[in-house]
Amino acid sequence: MIKKNINATGWLPVAAAAVIMGCAGSVRAEMVITVDKSLPTYKTVEGVAGSISSVGSDTLNNLMTFWAEGFKKHYPNVNIQIEGKGSSTAPPAMISGLAQLGPMSRMMKPSEIDSFESKFGYKPTAIRVAVDALAVFVNKDNPVQGLTIAQVDAMFSKSRRNGYKSDIAAWGDVGVTGDWAARPISLYGRNSASGTYGFFKEHVMGNGDYKDIVKEQPGSASVVQGISVDMYGIGYSGIGYTTPGVRAVPLAAKEGGSFNAASQENAYNGKYPITRFLYVYVNKVPGKGLDPLTREFLKSVLSLEGQEATVKDGYFPLPAKIAAEELGKLK
Repeated sequence: MIKKNINATGWLPVAAAAVIMGCAGSVRAEMVITVDKSLPTYKTVEGVAGSISSVGSDTLNNLMTFWAEGFKKHYPNVNIQIEGKGSSTAPPAMISGLAQLGPMSRMMKPSEIDSFESKFGYKPTAIRVAVDALAVFVNKDNPVQGLTIAQVDAMFSKSRRNGYKSDIAAWGDVGVTGDWAARPISLYGRNSASGTYGFFKEHVMGNGDYKDIVKEQPGSASVVQGISVDMYGIGYSGIGYTTPGVRAVPLAAKEGGSFNAASQENAYNGKYPITRFLYVYVNKVPGKGLDPLTREFLKSVLSLEGQEATVKDGYFPLPAKIAAEELGKLK
């Protein structure tokens, strides 16, 4: 599954994982997340002024806020507005001109790209800004040791396209014993505007149908909050939303495979089965540079201090080699 093309699916493929591992002296045995020190330091330039708007991903909402705060230290008079109601809100906001920045936790769908291209005559530009291990969270007191992708599918989907033998409705169905065994599993998820909803649906459920009992939440923080107060709850969100009340369950890609934690190392080497890049889309005319405000904002995101903010928000930073590739798209 990890070998799928990043341009088509939003996955972090083995090839990209290998590149990251080759660049990432930041991964330590104790799993402390640090930043590639060869990333460029951001330098203030002249001629940057005005307002910029960001509309899109809830997963990236806090991170966009951190990046905006860092950017305003360089340009105090710049106005930055951020709205994070879901990745699906980014394309129409960019097409209508309401947003210059379209953060998304998944790649744009072909239909979204087609709508953009029909308006402007060219495709939007996707900038990779961070790495995320999409976490399957349970309550901190849940004893489950690990789950396969097929088991997670059988919990959340009525379709079971990953081929699990039966529906999973109680914690005993995944081997939890004692008082937990008969307890019904309480499911938490995102709403359909969410890129995380779509990514999970495609890559965990094989585009099957969600069960009707999934409690759809307006944001990732709501998913995590629900699980933290519901001992028998399980749900999914970006790893950056981890709190002391929940625990990310180690996952195995296949039955009989090893369970791998949602760690920086496993995200970089491709062992964690639902790793993805996070993106900011922009409207860039082919052969022309971006306007100075949008360009400099993205340069700051891809800088050392921008990627330090990524770590602050609990996501995994880009190594310098990948950041350089993204910086090249801004020219």
